[in-house]
Amino acid sequence: MGKTILMLTIPLPPATKKNHQQIRFSGGKSWIAQSERYRQYEADCLRLITGTYRKHIACPVNIKAVYYMPNARRVDISNLHSALHDVLVKAGVLKDDSSLSPRIVAGTDGSRVCIDRQHPRTEIEITEWEETENEKQIP
Repeated sequence: MGKTILMLTIPLPPATKKNHQQIRFSGGKSWIAQSERYRQYEADCLRLITGTYRKHIACPVNIKAVYYMPNARRVDISNLHSALHDVLVKAGVLKDDSSLSPRIVAGTDGSRVCIDRQHPRTEIEITEWEETENEKQIP
């Protein structure tokens, strides 16, 4: 792995954006809104992160996230990643969460889901991405 850019812990039970979305209607239009639980999670994360960790990282990185869940319910790690990456962008830690040009989130190697009933949290390590020879050939 590359050089560590940032390590931080979000001391909240991890949440996903895609579970419990709501369809809202207004003025003859409909849209999908995030659940109240996710909106509260995002707001709490932003209060913890914004300002303290503002980096606007714009180079390719690996985001290793260990999600400590409060229970043994099944959870989709890709949904957890999506929510975390969006929070990191909104908080100003990442410039963007794109995996294409400009490629910033190049990988999530080392990420996993664990259980800690007493202290649910997300432990994050952002490191510089080291390209392999095969990756250098991809435009």
